[in-house]
Amino acid sequence: MNILGISAYYHDSAAALICDGRIVAAAQEERFTRKKHDANFPANAVRYCLAAGGLKGSGLDGVAFYEKPLTKFGRILETFAGVAPRGVRSALQALPVWLKEKLWIPPAISSFLQAEGFQASVPLYFPEHHESHAASAFFPSPFQEAAILTLDGVGEWATSTLGEGRGADLRILQELRFPHSLGLLYSAFTYFTGFKVNSGEYKLMGLAPYGQPRYIQQIREHLLDLKDDGSFRLNMDYFGYLDGLTMTNARFAELFDGPPRSPESEITQREMDLAASIQVVTEDIVLHMARHARKVTGLRNLCLAGGVALNCVANGRLLREKIFDHVWIQPAAGDAGGALGAAFAVWHMALHKPRTADGLHDAMHGSYLGPEFSDDDIGAFLATHGYPAEKITDPATRATRIAELIDQQHVIGLCQGRMEFGPRALGNRSIIGDARSPQMQSTMNLKIKYRESFRPFAPACLEERVSDYFELDQPSPYMLLVAQVRRDRCRGMDTATTVPIRERINQVRSDVPAITHVDYSARVQTVSADTNPEFYRILKAFEARTGYGILINTSYNVRGEPIICSPQDAYRCFMRCEMDTLVLGAYILDKRQQPPWQDKTDWRKEYALD
Repeated sequence: MNILGISAYYHDSAAALICDGRIVAAAQEERFTRKKHDANFPANAVRYCLAAGGLKGSGLDGVAFYEKPLTKFGRILETFAGVAPRGVRSALQALPVWLKEKLWIPPAISSFLQAEGFQASVPLYFPEHHESHAASAFFPSPFQEAAILTLDGVGEWATSTLGEGRGADLRILQELRFPHSLGLLYSAFTYFTGFKVNSGEYKLMGLAPYGQPRYIQQIREHLLDLKDDGSFRLNMDYFGYLDGLTMTNARFAELFDGPPRSPESEITQREMDLAASIQVVTEDIVLHMARHARKVTGLRNLCLAGGVALNCVANGRLLREKIFDHVWIQPAAGDAGGALGAAFAVWHMALHKPRTADGLHDAMHGSYLGPEFSDDDIGAFLATHGYPAEKITDPATRATRIAELIDQQHVIGLCQGRMEFGPRALGNRSIIGDARSPQMQSTMNLKIKYRESFRPFAPACLEERVSDYFELDQPSPYMLLVAQVRRDRCRGMDTATTVPIRERINQVRSDVPAITHVDYSARVQTVSADTNPEFYRILKAFEARTGYGILINTSYNVRGEPIICSPQDAYRCFMRCEMDTLVLGAYILDKRQQPPWQDKTDWRKEYALD
């Protein structure tokens, strides 16, 4: 049986396909359309999933949409009615979209499938939003039983839920309801510090270590009433998302020393301190919820999903607190992962199909669930356009060559194997470089990624070497845990706080300075030979050459664009930035040998980096 899952119409639309309970394919729509956080119906992602499953005609047994649109629309109408006559502008913006598109999901799905040659009578299912998140967290996890926490902005009414999974059964036990939302609280500070809501939250998290949490008292006294069980109420007098078009209002600005920062303007100490403060508060709420979940369920394992579960700093702290013995986080924790969760919810909860879990291995296949391109396809693409390349068919020889180039300080783009599902590049659509280089962080930020200089880069290290570099004794395959760099590798810790904050970014803080953040932490990815042998070989070859089984790994894209999908995307991005080398499957391309690129866009000027 084949179940298709779909998420759409808010942000990060996606599709996923499971066959007899096994994940076949999953991808975000943005990767195909090249529109970041694309919210439209995921036509391209659906086509990819159906093709990956080899499905035609009557081969589809069910379609699951990741939430209940009518229930969500009812919440929106009730909210507008509750704040009327305020909020008229918000209503006028929101209602036409609902009346034209979002209320017509069943006929949209049926007509699309029919146009693609599938029978129109495929059963449609609509699990709740947080039910889909919970299913995405538990069912692919390695655990036979676990507590489940889902935390995001808002679904229909729920903003956070506590559940438990046992075997093939999943139950939601408690929920926190709109407008009281940890995701919306964090997004309010994202907006106020000048970043884009629903995409800039990770920038706020990256900015936090530069600041001091001096606004914690104001947040706790004026914005938040937190209970021991992790539930809380927000003081809506300070927020604008109920009756306005902005996340915060004038009272919020008065509380935090002035108006919101204008996007792209200079980041001041205030923004750094606000980021540090809301990060601490977020971690406290997550820990309260986790302790309550352990108490209510009595279970030793925890599964996490929802957009807040992408806060890897909070995840790292949750792990260190040892509230649970084991924690597993859905790598596509945001709305994209809701498509996968919806399909699982139908398979296990609606159709009552059994589930097995061995306690060790998850069912995500490393999250390598997207399209891949054969060497024949890549060779034809290169030949058609006359792009010179060296073909190295032996994987070990190719890995040795790539390691040599990295040691020579090349910045390398990787487009190999299946594309990752979720917001993290994990070695198949990645840009990699030498973590030992003191200059590599600023080089990659300003010349490759065209993004803010304060942004840290993540390390990818050999799974068996993780404890050699970090205060971490378990795998972190999905880059969702922050850990401290081992103290014996660190430099200048005793004097770090005496250095002016703007100078700290250029300090050499460890023997792997390019991945060591200003607080001596890193967002760790561990690489296993089982899940990604190609990337593992590169790390092993670099270790054999240098003694370091660790590299910078950042997503293959420039600021404002989605992660690349195809060889065409990879080449275009390669030529538009100052990357040195491109690896397309078995082919290695040297920038110096490529024909002149016709796109004359000045990306440094485009992103105001001069």
